[in-house]
Order: sequence, then structure tokens, then C-alpha cells
Amino acid sequence: MDRKKLVLLLGALIIAIGTAFAARSMFAEGAAPEVLAAPEPDGPKVLVANRGLPAGTIITADALGYQQWPEELVKDAYFLDGESDVNQLIGTVVRFPVTAGEPLTQGSLVSPGDRGFLAAALAPGMRAVTVPVSARTGVAGFVFPGDRVDVVLTQQYRSEVTDLEYEGSETILKNVRVLATDQSTETVTNEEGKTVVRAFRTVTVEVTPEIAEQVGLAQTMGTLSLSLRPLADSQAELERAIARGDVNIPDGASPEEEERILRAARSGPVSGSKSYESSFGLSQFRRSIQVKDEAIINRRIKAQEQGYSGSAAKSGIVAINPGPTVRVTRGKDTREVPVNTGSSSTNSQLVR
Repeated sequence: MDRKKLVLLLGALIIAIGTAFAARSMFAEGAAPEVLAAPEPDGPKVLVANRGLPAGTIITADALGYQQWPEELVKDAYFLDGESDVNQLIGTVVRFPVTAGEPLTQGSLVSPGDRGFLAAALAPGMRAVTVPVSARTGVAGFVFPGDRVDVVLTQQYRSEVTDLEYEGSETILKNVRVLATDQSTETVTNEEGKTVVRAFRTVTVEVTPEIAEQVGLAQTMGTLSLSLRPLADSQAELERAIARGDVNIPDGASPEEEERILRAARSGPVSGSKSYESSFGLSQFRRSIQVKDEAIINRRIKAQEQGYSGSAAKSGIVAINPGPTVRVTRGKDTREVPVNTGSSSTNSQLVR
């Protein structure tokens, strides 16, 4: 081989090798530095919230957990692992909002039986009302604090127009949270850890101020009974509320704000009526009877205008084809009076 060509070939080979090493160095320098795991804090484990806990949240087993905490940041009010029993905190209520990962303090929880427990269990803007029940109207005792129920009104109503008595039953409230049964705000268990089913005479529920007025009115109208709801119904109710436009999530809302709005909509009670000013505004059953009574009154007025009186006018008989009439004036009163022509066909065409 020509010596000149051999020199050129070796030079090209050296350049190629140098370029490869340079490129390798550049990629190595630009690579992300290795992330070192942060060392575990040197301190005891404290009880923290596994998720955000708004004020009024009833503590459950999955809401809390222990987490390592720096020794210098541990406070006397914290719950420490080995010194506190989480099972003793189940059923307590959060007095102040606690963010996810924040340690719980002894002052942030209210235990059943403590002063202010029921007020702490109420969500902001809500009210507690008590409904009298029995074994028959209280789902035979299978209702516990934290459950959600519908409220059913069963009533008897006598029409002042027809003097007939009607009976009916309707759901007036949905998705109502049970706060307490009798004076107990916690589920009772036996020595084996099983839930004890017992009869109770009252149930305290969480409602809005407007629904509290409806409950007070409904108790004067008839008997209130409870209907236990499955847990899955809360999500279905939320989807229907979103479809109706009852739940409004503003544009630009953060995920935390959206979750708060959806949680409030999912957990809130729903009234079957927009009015609570009278029994007819609250009860669809009574409104239907009122519509029937108004129709009868209108037929009575029409029958009287056509000259019928007595039982015919009272029962609302109206002539479809009353036949020939004459106008009779007595003083200032003028009315059309049918003329009895003796034709049976004319007088027989009557309906209620």
C-alpha cells in the first residue's frame, strides 16, 4: 500500500477514536446526578393524618398512621407510638382541620361524652335534630352513628272538601348522616368485638337549617321512619346532582378545592321539597289531594252557576248539555236557569 494512503488512514482512525471519547465524556457530564435517599429522621414515631381531615370528621382506622418524626420537633401533645392506642381514638371527632401528614394533637380530637362532642361532629353550617323512632320505624336497631339514612313520612289526611280520609307514605329526606342513637355517639361492641344491635327511641341526624325546619313540621304531620342507605348510593347521588347542575365546580379550581366541593356534595342531605312553609309545601301526598279538592270545588261552582243546588251542586255534578235556559233576575242577582222540557235525554247527560 502507498505510504501516503497509510498515513491518511491512520490519521482518520485516530480522529474517529478521539471523537468517540469526546462524545462519551459529554454525555456522561450531562447525565442526571444520582438521587440519594433522604435519611430517616432520628426520632420517635408520631401519629399523623393519612389524608386531609376536615373539622367534624369522625375518626376511622384508616384515617391515622404512625410516621417517624425529628426528635427536636416532637411536642408533648403528640400521640407517640408505644404510648398511645389508636383503637382508643376511633370514633373521636376532629375539632380543627388537619392536613395530610400533619401530626394530631390531643386538643384536636374530641371523644364521645366530652363536652362539645356533638357540636364538633357537625360540619360547618349544619344542624343536629332528633327524630323519634321505634323498633319498627328505626330499621330494628340496625342503624349506627355514621350511617346514612332516608327519612320517610307516613301520614293520614282528611279532606275538608269530600270528608274522605287518605293515607300515604313518601320519602322527604335523603342521604342524612346519623350522629347518635339515643344518647350514644359510638357503636357498641361486645367482649368478642362484635357490634351490638339494640333498640333505641331517638335518632339524632345532621341536616341543614332549612331541612331542620322541615323535620320539625313533618313530626306534626305523621310518623317518621328511617330507611338505611347502602354506601354505594352516595356516589350515585353525586353523579345525579352533577348531571342536574346542582354541583358547580368553578373554572380554575385546584384539585384540593374540587375534592372539597365534591366531598361536601356527596355527604350532604337532600330534601325532596323546596318549600317548608306549610304541610302542602312539604308533602307531595297532600299536594295531590289538594289538587283533587280544587277540581271538585271548581265543578261545584260550575254546577251552581248552571242552576243546580242541593246534593247535585255539593257533589260537583255539571251538566254537559243542560238544554234551554232562561235568565232570571232577582234584585241585582242574575243567573241562567235551565228549563225543564220534560225530555229525559236532556236531564240524563250529567257527569261528576
